[in-house]
Amino acid sequence: MLVGIITLRYLTDRPAQASWLTTDERCWIDEEIAAEVRAKRRVRQYTILEAFRHPRVVMLTIVYFLVITGALANIYWIPTFVKRLSGAPVRTVTSLLIIPACIGFIVTLANGWHSDKTGERRWHAAGPLLATAAMYCCVAAFESDVTLAIAFLLIGSGILYSFYPVFWSLPTMILSDTAAAASFGLMVSVSQLGGIVGPYVIAWLNDKTHSLTFGFAFIALAYLTAATLLLFIRVQQPARDVASSRPA
Repeated sequence: MLVGIITLRYLTDRPAQASWLTTDERCWIDEEIAAEVRAKRRVRQYTILEAFRHPRVVMLTIVYFLVITGALANIYWIPTFVKRLSGAPVRTVTSLLIIPACIGFIVTLANGWHSDKTGERRWHAAGPLLATAAMYCCVAAFESDVTLAIAFLLIGSGILYSFYPVFWSLPTMILSDTAAAASFGLMVSVSQLGGIVGPYVIAWLNDKTHSLTFGFAFIALAYLTAATLLLFIRVQQPARDVASSRPA
């Protein structure tokens, strides 16, 4: 509730309304946005229905669905995973779950910074998925070694966070205006079905196999498939017609 109140006060609809920016910064952002929109419109101006049918939008929707399937399965089950692997009391398990958030904070900033610096997006979005999938494969492989298994699990859970900000830069390289906003809504809405699929598949695997290994393998497979599809999506930033640099 507190964050919501802060958001209403400080998160403006337009850069021009942001009183916490200087006049030069507001003008620079407005010019950058206008240049991006003009560049995209020169390629093609999509309607909302055309955007929904766009092959790359469909592919990105599938990618995000797979990621959320694995992520929400992990979020709902990770306390159980850690407790069953370690046999530790609830307080210790809760303390350990702070580690992925700390890792996520660092890798998200680092991955986003490097993606902006290089201008590369697909590998910076797929890389965290591949790394996380590898971590979960290692969890399954080293399940008998409690320390290693928990370390791989917590590291993998943290690395995943660096996928999100880079991923959301990809649709904006294709679409703009209302088509982009509607496509974001489509991706998020469809992907939330993964919140049903992922946890239930993990529960079903646990009931059938009485082992965590298959659950870890399922999450790894979801991330690996999403990364593979992502690397097949060809996205190129439209040529800009305004060369501007950030004001000092």
